[in-house]
Amino acid sequence: MSLVTLTINDKQVQVESGTTILEAAKLLDINIPTLCHLKLHEGVENKPGSCRVCMVEVDGRRNLAPSCTTPVFEGMVIKTNSIKAIKARRNVVELLLSDHPQNCLLCEKNTDCELQKLAADMGIREIKFKGEMSTYPKDTSSYSIVRDSDKCILCRRCETVCSEVQTVSVLSGINRGFNTVVSPAFGLPMTETNCTFCGQCVSVCPTGALTEVNNTSKVWDALNNKDKLVIVQTAPAVRAALGEAFGMEVGKAVTGKMVAALRSIGFAKVFDTDFAADLTIMEEASELMHRITHGGRLPMLTSCCPGWISFFEHEFSDLLDVPSSCKSPQQMFGAIAKTYFAEKMNKDPKDIILVSVMPCLAKKYEAARPEMNNDVDIVITTRELAKMIKEAGINFTSLKDEEFDSLLGESTGAGVIFGVTGGVMEAALRTAYEWITKEVLDDVDFKVVRGLDGIREATIKIKDMEVKAAIASGLGNARKLLNKIRNDEVNYQIIEIMACPGGCIDGGGQPYIHGEYEILSKRANALYEEDRNKPIRKSHNNPEIIKLYEEFLGKPYGEKAHKLLHTKYFKRQC
Repeated sequence: MSLVTLTINDKQVQVESGTTILEAAKLLDINIPTLCHLKLHEGVENKPGSCRVCMVEVDGRRNLAPSCTTPVFEGMVIKTNSIKAIKARRNVVELLLSDHPQNCLLCEKNTDCELQKLAADMGIREIKFKGEMSTYPKDTSSYSIVRDSDKCILCRRCETVCSEVQTVSVLSGINRGFNTVVSPAFGLPMTETNCTFCGQCVSVCPTGALTEVNNTSKVWDALNNKDKLVIVQTAPAVRAALGEAFGMEVGKAVTGKMVAALRSIGFAKVFDTDFAADLTIMEEASELMHRITHGGRLPMLTSCCPGWISFFEHEFSDLLDVPSSCKSPQQMFGAIAKTYFAEKMNKDPKDIILVSVMPCLAKKYEAARPEMNNDVDIVITTRELAKMIKEAGINFTSLKDEEFDSLLGESTGAGVIFGVTGGVMEAALRTAYEWITKEVLDDVDFKVVRGLDGIREATIKIKDMEVKAAIASGLGNARKLLNKIRNDEVNYQIIEIMACPGGCIDGGGQPYIHGEYEILSKRANALYEEDRNKPIRKSHNNPEIIKLYEEFLGKPYGEKAHKLLHTKYFKRQC
């Protein structure tokens, strides 16, 4: 591709032809504000040029140009900070504010809102344009996502990530003119669509038009109920991102501080979902070996991610016998907490309230599924936990590290890496290798299944057996793999799928990254580092898991384990 030379704000730069003005300006560290433009996953960008905030002045052009969609050309001269461009930009933001609710202090996205920040940067203190404001009913139909279309600025980011990255296509622009809004078809509530509640739309929304269902008040109420034993479990990906909410270095695991904060908040017991991840490996690896030795359905798909399970039930219900019947680690933990743990504590399960801290919005939906027996009472996200810590006045960065409680708190390195794409596969391989070969696996790092690419394939040799595996993250990539399975085009034994690109580290409930997806690599490395530092790195060697089977469950994939730790899937219309 040929190179072109252009000048931006009296600075010269050389870029490839086809580059946009916005991209060229970034190479010069020149900031052009935008609202609709956002880099999404795997090369997908949202750049409809709809917000017109990024307008710049181009020599020889009568009108201002949207920098996010205008390609550069040889000799181009651009002013991003001319009076004409600044005034136009300000007018656009003022117009957006004129049709936007003014309750910023009460908004779920307060201090995280990109429109709010842009208005502050421009020093806008009054709205000059008065007139009718568009209003729509708020959609609070789901356990996971709140849709407040009054706050929608028509940036179409949610539409792009839902349709092009996740291929679910729930959200799109409907109506015309002043009545245009991004919504499900016919304005349906989210629960009457095929939404998977993955939360990727919430992650990219620049305002409060899409937010998670806030359960923090439910947690505070539970903690103030002296008649209940309130315990908490924390998912592996939470520790890799929570510190970002307190200005800590990106990619630093804050496990010990997180445990200390949860105790300070008032939880009676602080447990690790990694324990249940180890338990999941015991059951999934046993199920896989049972399928292989008894001529069962292959490939087997992992079932840890509720977003992808919902996607599967809506879109691929003809393959209901393919996923593992194992519950997710969240729900396995819930089942054990309300049985084994309750017995150990001499407590009626009804007197135990279990709170989950998850990186995922679909976990809220999953906990409410009838077949999960209400084992998990309340689910909050990483963002919600950060708000609770701040609300409690806890100085998070100065906390001394503390350890998880015993009985359900011991975990291995295999459980930790569940939070990143490929981690479930790698954890399963560590156990399957030793179970099949009856030999000790010294090098437990199956790096062949690691990485953030959307689809990865690997063949792992275990003695005389070749295990063919595939990993997909992001529902668009899951669709590609599932279509190949449906058409008998592939021959795998096991497939791992995560709904969110990159896995749980990029879950819909994690701190917002605003398109800076290099952060995902740092979050992933935080989990791999914690794995490396664990004294035990194989799920089947977890002493608390061994004790659980000896004292309570019996053998893996046995009758009692199947009753408590496995589930069924259903064809869903909406």
